[in-house]
Amino acid sequence: MGDPVWTQLLARIGSADQVEELRSLRDQVHEQMEALLPTRPVEQFNDYLNEMHDAVISRAVALAETQMARMGMGSPPVPYAYLLFGSGGRKEQTLSSDQDSGVVYEDPVSDSAKVKQYFKQLTDIIVGNLQTSGYPPCEGNVLSNNSEWCLSLSEWRAKLGHWFEEPAWESVRYLLIVADGRGVYGNQDLVDAFKDCFFTDMLNHPIIVRRMLENTMRHKVLLGVFGHLLKERYGADAGSLDIKYGAYIPMVNSIRLMSIHKGIRETATLERIKRLVQTGVLPEADARQYEQAFRIFLRLRLMTTERMENGFYANNGKISSSKLTKEMADELKSSLRIGKRLQRLVMKKTMGRLM
Repeated sequence: MGDPVWTQLLARIGSADQVEELRSLRDQVHEQMEALLPTRPVEQFNDYLNEMHDAVISRAVALAETQMARMGMGSPPVPYAYLLFGSGGRKEQTLSSDQDSGVVYEDPVSDSAKVKQYFKQLTDIIVGNLQTSGYPPCEGNVLSNNSEWCLSLSEWRAKLGHWFEEPAWESVRYLLIVADGRGVYGNQDLVDAFKDCFFTDMLNHPIIVRRMLENTMRHKVLLGVFGHLLKERYGADAGSLDIKYGAYIPMVNSIRLMSIHKGIRETATLERIKRLVQTGVLPEADARQYEQAFRIFLRLRLMTTERMENGFYANNGKISSSKLTKEMADELKSSLRIGKRLQRLVMKKTMGRLM
């Protein structure tokens, strides 16, 4: 990390000729970074870790293009961009990560069916490459080879418009997924146009805004009414703390909703907080507290149990409470109180807009 060995590993990822080589290099980086986690500032560690994921994913896409050419399918018929959603879109992946992805491509001038077939074949190869590299497919099928998430720009515009007009729970969930989207490979102008489709209509649909608030508030922080940490009570994870859904996700959701309202296009949570200060939504003193709380959530989330399942890196977002020192537990409690305060602020600001 910041040394010649790290730089060399990234360079080797960027020039890998085989998917199996990508997996081997990712394994090397994984081992190196797992050992360095306790000694590095969390933001620095997070930045380097996500740089590694971006490098592996980008190379997997490039190798898929090469394979398509070898199969006689030629180069991409129109410009396109490969999109990441979820923690990948927010640049907040852990050592393990699944595939939350999509594609936007330029509207073809002719033979749209042939173009669509090309991208179907390409994304099938990409998904396979990433599986070989240790990334399992998204359980919710938000995946680039799903025809619902691999569309031309005009098709995306129509789909987003439909989701905005339809206040169903699934539509709102998909819109929040799109809000975290960013391009990791390909044409950035298409990514910008894709995000334009989202932000142009956002504030014209107050019902959707209300539904987004409901979605944002559904995950509660793992702090009891008496200030104690709420541990898992049953099963194999009994006694553990759900850092992902009881600490990290509530803050991600709150900051995301505030950012959407202001048209902020940054996707990383800490970047969004900085922009919320710049736009006058958050006072600097409050923002510093939110940033510090989020850094603690990030570090604890990176400490959650990593394991291998069927050849994939996996992580359920939970950590054994025995891994926390008293100081860490106290920091977590303090940060969760800040997270609760943020949720109340988001509720107040959003409901104020809807009155």
